[in-house]
Parts: sequence; C-alpha cells; structure tokens
Amino acid sequence: MIGEYDIDSRLSGLVERIVASYETTASTRHIGRGYLPTNREIESIIELLFEISYPGYFGRQNLSFENVRFHVGELLPRLAKKLYLQIFLSLCHYNEVSGNYDPTGPSNQAEPFHAKATELTDEFMMKIPAVRDMLALDVDAAFEGDPAAENTDEIIFTYPGLLAITVHRYAHELYQKDIPLIPRAMSEWSHRETGIDLHPGARIGKRFFIDHGTGVVIGETTDIGENVKIYQSVTLGALSFLKDERGKMVRGYKRHPTLKDNVTIYANATVLGGDTVIGEGSTVGGSTFVTSSVPAGCTVMNNPPELKVRPPKKKKDDGPAHDFSI
Repeated sequence: MIGEYDIDSRLSGLVERIVASYETTASTRHIGRGYLPTNREIESIIELLFEISYPGYFGRQNLSFENVRFHVGELLPRLAKKLYLQIFLSLCHYNEVSGNYDPTGPSNQAEPFHAKATELTDEFMMKIPAVRDMLALDVDAAFEGDPAAENTDEIIFTYPGLLAITVHRYAHELYQKDIPLIPRAMSEWSHRETGIDLHPGARIGKRFFIDHGTGVVIGETTDIGENVKIYQSVTLGALSFLKDERGKMVRGYKRHPTLKDNVTIYANATVLGGDTVIGEGSTVGGSTFVTSSVPAGCTVMNNPPELKVRPPKKKKDDGPAHDFSI
C-alpha cells in the first residue's frame, strides 16, 4: 500500500525559509514591481512575424491571392496590439529598475510610456516590408549555398539557420530602437530552438547564410557584410573584456570582429576581438583560431595534422585477434 506524503511535518517552516530568501536575494525576484514583458506573448509575436513573413508556410495554409489581403489584414492588428503591450511593459520595467518609479506615488506614472510604446510599435510595423525583402535574399543565399537543398520551400520550412536569421532581423530592429528585454528574449527563444546564439545587436548585411548552424555564436558588436556564409560551431566573439578603475566590466564598446563582404568561415573556427577584421573575399578554414586581422582575398588555415594509420593486427593461430592492448 502506498502511503501519503506527510506535508505538515516534512515541509514545516519551508515556506518561511523560501520567502526569507526572497528578501536577501533581490537579483532573483520580481516582487513589489508592476511591469514585466511576458515570454509567452513574445513567442506569440514571433509566430505572427513568421506567418506574415512566410505566408502559407506557417499558420494558415492554402492561401490564394484572392484571400491573402484579408489574411494579412487580420494578422497585422493582432501583431501590433501584442507588440505595443510588450513594448509598453518593457519601457515601464526599465523605468522601475532604473529607480525612477515610486510604488507609493501617483498611479499614472506609466502614462508617458503609452505614447512612446505607440510610436515604437508604428515604426517597427512599417519596417516589416523591408525586413521581408532582406529575408528573401537570405533564402536565395541559402539555396545557392547549399547543394543539399532541393528547393526554397525546404529552406523556409526546415532550416534552423533561416529561422535564426529571421528572428534576428526583427529583433535587431527593436534593439536599434533601444527597446529593453524584448530583442534579447526573441534571440534567446531562437537560441533554444536552433542552437544558434545570435545577439540582436549584431549587424548583418544582405544574403547571409548559416549552414547547419548548431553551436554558432555571434556577439553583440559583430559587423557582418554582404554575401557572408558561416558553418556550424563558428564563434565570432570577444578576445578580452575591458574593466574600469573599480574592476567593473565596461559595456558598450566594440568587442567582436568585423567580417567584410563575401567572407566564408568554416566549421569550428573562432574569430575574436573588436579590432579583428576579416577582409573582403577571405576564407577562414575549419578549426582555426583567429585573433588578428586578415587582408582581403586571403585564406587562413591550420597546418594539416599528421595522421597515423595503424594496420590491422595479424590473426594469431591459437585464437581470435584483439584490436586492443593492455
């Protein structure tokens, strides 16, 4: 017979201990504040952006040119409403954590952020056609760059690299407008879905293609030109971090590399440093470690390792051969 868990005796005092920990660890609680965006709503915004960006592939199918106008006309108000509220909450949250919000003050302290959220929402919505134009070029680059792709439908429907760059191009628009939290929440959703860690601050030119994608890391201040292709497990990162006179990490300066037009970075390569520039048309070979600039048109590679191939051991007459030794 299965007994019952004795809640009273085993959990006695635990509630008080957990609540007491909230008072001592302010960095891990959101209590006594009024505003915070919602991850689920941000995911819903991403889903709507995919449905608008790639009609017929996500969300409603069997669209025609006779009904697609009504379809988009139904999606845009939903997107704008959700986005406005999340932007408003993020602006208010930033105001709270900056110490400008008085919980005992007047109830209309958030009123100025309504107008700002409306303005930012309008600006973002107007950017959707231009972002779609960029994404169409990314799809073309993926098809031209991957001989395994049967057609562009396969790329849109299945490629993690395209998913990541789609989210990034929209998140980057929000990042450029200094909207807190939402761009990073979008990029981290994409990171979880694809294994590609693409900071929303990275500036990426036209016709960008991430092949395979797993393990790619692209830092906040990375600059990437046009027609750039990178493979799985590439890191475009910081070489070191500046600290101020108090030993605190300095933020806001260029820490990550620049890739000029027509650069290719092969699998497992690492390129580090804000002063590192990979020149136009250059290629960085697989598993290389680059911390200084590369002139245009060059190829960077490691010396090939020396491979040793051991021949099979001869079979002994008195028993089976073993492929190991102790």
